[in-house]
Amino acid sequence: MTPSRAAAEPAWADLAGRTLACCADLAACTEVPGQITRTFLCAPVHDAHARLDTWAAALGLQTREDAAGNWRATRRSAHPAARTLVVGSHLDTVPNAGPYDGVLGVVLGLALMDALQGTPLPYHVELVGFSEEEGVRFGVPFIGSRALIGTADELMGVTDAGGRTVAQAIADYGLDVNTLAEAELKEEVLGYLEMHIEQGPVLEAEGRSLGLVEAIAGQSRLNLTFTGKANHAGTTPMGLRRDALTGASAFVLAAETLARNTPGLVATVGSLTALPGASNVIPGAVHLTLDIRHARDEVRLGALDQLLTRAGQIAEERGLTLTHELRMEEHATPMDPALTALLGEAMSAEGHAATPMVSGAGHDAMLVGQVWPAAMLFLRSPGGLSHHPDEAVLEEDVEAALRMGTRFLHLLAEREEAR
Repeated sequence: MTPSRAAAEPAWADLAGRTLACCADLAACTEVPGQITRTFLCAPVHDAHARLDTWAAALGLQTREDAAGNWRATRRSAHPAARTLVVGSHLDTVPNAGPYDGVLGVVLGLALMDALQGTPLPYHVELVGFSEEEGVRFGVPFIGSRALIGTADELMGVTDAGGRTVAQAIADYGLDVNTLAEAELKEEVLGYLEMHIEQGPVLEAEGRSLGLVEAIAGQSRLNLTFTGKANHAGTTPMGLRRDALTGASAFVLAAETLARNTPGLVATVGSLTALPGASNVIPGAVHLTLDIRHARDEVRLGALDQLLTRAGQIAEERGLTLTHELRMEEHATPMDPALTALLGEAMSAEGHAATPMVSGAGHDAMLVGQVWPAAMLFLRSPGGLSHHPDEAVLEEDVEAALRMGTRFLHLLAEREEAR
């Protein structure tokens, strides 16, 4: 049986402090001095991995970089045939980011291994710092997690703004793309755990430190263009105009109205460009984006159909033409019920309400959860702020995550021993 937790209680506050200090240390690994910007396989990633290696080596973990640039650290069980628990999140950032998005989950994995203090486990643990989740450099997210599950080869020809392919970026970094297949984890996996800041306001509003994620919302991202007729703003009567911007504006409001009236649905027009863009010219064309998300694919896809139908009606009513292009689609990913229940048990045992919540943001668990059982834990985001230099996390919440995570590892050990 697993040894009693009371037999070797870690110094929780010290470990939480070390976790935050490590995140601050990694924040110095950046492409842009004065900011935190670390895109897929940029040179500072070497330094970030080296800093993680230092802590991992002190714990006796085996570390390596795979061919996709994922940082890997392994804690082997005494049982060679044991199954593997994967604990991971991402190390890349958006431009001018905060210090915790993704990174905190990777460092928490190391801190959990530290908290075990040599306690044997009946399963192997594979820590993963994914090389790419945000999609900043190549416009395609989840390159690192796709490599772990063996589906990244289809992305090798995708190019960045400078014309470099993913395969060339891997070579530029000093890795061998021909060994990409070796990045796939082929061992029998018992589950995947990802710990992540919420990046939203719900936990803070409810006064909770931790949140139990039951599903990650599916999402569709599209480009749309309304095309009318540019003309003189002073000489063209209102009734004779084919104003693309007023048509696009009607669509933006239609998207907002539908989302407000559909529980759990969010719809966002995040970018809108009117052409030719002069104050005295009626806009002849408008390019805009649509991002629509929901925890149930049938709701999301139904709403998308409604919005595209409405866009077509708006165009017809206003003498415009409409084109649209699907840029990305990710299916909703429910978390594994059994693993999530075990995580909830650990939360309850540590005094935290295991109230389920939905993640509106995409995470590596979306990809990994399609292959292996996955569970996800949120930590409160003060101010609901993320993807921003002022992104924060509370030390008391980090300590709570470490206590709960350690209990989860012990509960999982008991489950494995009972198999």
